Amino acid sequence: MRRVALVALLLLAAAAPAHAVAGVAVTNDRTEITTKIGRHVIFHSRIANRGNAPVSGLVAHLNVVDLTGRTYVDPEDWSSHRTRYLAPIPAGGSVSLAWPMNAVNAGTIGLYVAVLPRSGPPVRPATSPTVRLRVLDRKTLNSGGILPLALGIPAALGLLTLGVRRSRQGG
Repeated sequence: MRRVALVALLLLAAAAPAHAVAGVAVTNDRTEITTKIGRHVIFHSRIANRGNAPVSGLVAHLNVVDLTGRTYVDPEDWSSHRTRYLAPIPAGGSVSLAWPMNAVNAGTIGLYVAVLPRSGPPVRPATSPTVRLRVLDRKTLNSGGILPLALGIPAALGLLTLGVRRSRQGG
């Protein structure tokens, strides 16, 4: 009977959700960003230690998720600085992190920061609220300055052809 109770207790402990990173809170400087393809944006997160003791050995990770189900997301394309190993944070202290982003594809992207310990027992990460990054499709006739070339080269060839014909007719 004791064995059954011990096994049941162990199973319950294993099934219970892990506690979050104690005393750590993650906030962002905004909830929404709107930009165009090809642009660069930055948002900031603040990791605060609301506990009574210093915390150390934490890692912050930026997560990039497509919210529409239609946008291809390769997180490395969106940000090459997605993982930060944090210095110890004193009780009541905080650290701010800048997250540079590249607007790669049009769509609505969810960004959030998860903070978790680098070692020890598994715990639920402390996460920030989602930042919605809306990337608008950029419609342009002059993509990368190509319009003058696209129009100028055929026009120059046409004028050259016209000049050659006139010189042959006149000569």
